[in-house]
Amino acid sequence: MPNQEAARIVIIEDDKTIREGYHYLIDNTSPYTVVNAYPSFDVAKPKIAKDNPDVIILDIQLPGTSGIEALPQLKKMLPNVYIIMLTVYETEKIILDALANGASGYFTKNTPSSKIIDAIKEVMHGGGPMSPDVSKKVIMSLQKNQHSPLTKRETQILELIAEGKDRGQIATQLFIDVETVKTHVKNIYIKLDVNSKADAINVARTNKLI
Repeated sequence: MPNQEAARIVIIEDDKTIREGYHYLIDNTSPYTVVNAYPSFDVAKPKIAKDNPDVIILDIQLPGTSGIEALPQLKKMLPNVYIIMLTVYETEKIILDALANGASGYFTKNTPSSKIIDAIKEVMHGGGPMSPDVSKKVIMSLQKNQHSPLTKRETQILELIAEGKDRGQIATQLFIDVETVKTHVKNIYIKLDVNSKADAINVARTNKLI
């Protein structure tokens, strides 16, 4: 285990205010040192091995290569590094993808800054820190009916409908067109034998499909 006092941190975050804020916070209120901060993985890639970080704070929504795409590359380049994901997105699929690809922790950007310093300490001791909203989604995922008739995409869409999103918002969030959303919704109704959003949500919750 690296020396706690000498832990080296790299931040990869495209929002300059957030990037500089974490840089200042970590350098001035913790025993850790930020050795570099980058606006994207593409900028960091040729240099990060030399930075030799113990922990990387990685944004998911980066320009160019996304954080999810960067994760396996970073773990290959730096097998022993701990990676804490930072994001405004907390959909179940993104969380599970991040954890499956080697993320050690996962926080949404509304997390108090001081919690990130606690998270660095926790991952270096083998923990898997998450903000409460993320933990809740992971637990809900584990509690779901494993024999659901719905595909992963249909489940994802139904969850967003249950959150009050309309078809346009769902299409934008999932990077698909509205017609594709409509087709999925139609298939959901057929599989659950319902005729309305309210009934679909009710049946899905009763049977732990969402």
